[in-house]
Amino acid sequence: MPAQFPLKLVDRRMLAPTIGHYQFLRDDGQPLDFQPGQFIQVHFEYADGTATKRSYSLATIHDHALGAGDAVDIAVSFVPGGAATALFEGLDIGGHVSASGPFGRFCLQPGDHNARYLLIATGTGVTPYRSMLPLLATAMAERGVEVVLLQGARTPAELLYSEDFYAFAVAHPGFRYVPCLSRELPENPHPDVRHGYVQQHLAEFAPNPATDIAYLCGNPDMVDATFEALKDAGLPTPQVRREKYVSSK
Repeated sequence: MPAQFPLKLVDRRMLAPTIGHYQFLRDDGQPLDFQPGQFIQVHFEYADGTATKRSYSLATIHDHALGAGDAVDIAVSFVPGGAATALFEGLDIGGHVSASGPFGRFCLQPGDHNARYLLIATGTGVTPYRSMLPLLATAMAERGVEVVLLQGARTPAELLYSEDFYAFAVAHPGFRYVPCLSRELPENPHPDVRHGYVQQHLAEFAPNPATDIAYLCGNPDMVDATFEALKDAGLPTPQVRREKYVSSK
């Protein structure tokens, strides 16, 4: 069993009507060394005492050239009647949870020589891309790589971390942020806002096996449909990196 460590809640806010942003500090004096794209597991017990856990991708942004940061940021989906929802909703500032990790390989690879990243996400699947922003900035500066982020949501209120992505796009001309909204558009949409699902707008960006590496994260149906579309466009499987999110109570 992986070693567990305490996390102390220092801040929280609502990102969307049913999703909260929780910021913790590791409370045992150790940094959380992680690669953007990895996740932690939060351990707790059901009411009957049965041990369980939930996985959360790290949304933390820090300068990896300076080493691991102190903050541990995650996005938590609230599920009616969910045990994890009760845990987080009942957690006060200064309260603790037990965690382990980091885990996972959904990360940018040092050996990548691609000209463009296609980052595609729905729901909380966008959180790893938030943590990747400093590394993407380095890749754009050093390799001239371009980045397109297609983020799917139903409404503007459900676009998680959109303010971070819009600000990053302003500061980095090689980064294009494309929100895809399936139900409701904002009153004065940005020119890059699209109506529909992310997989419906993928063809607009002409996926190219000679230049692209794609990352897919979020709803399993979206991941599967987009993976098939990328295969049809000629991208070999090693150039498509996937992580599926399945909601648990």
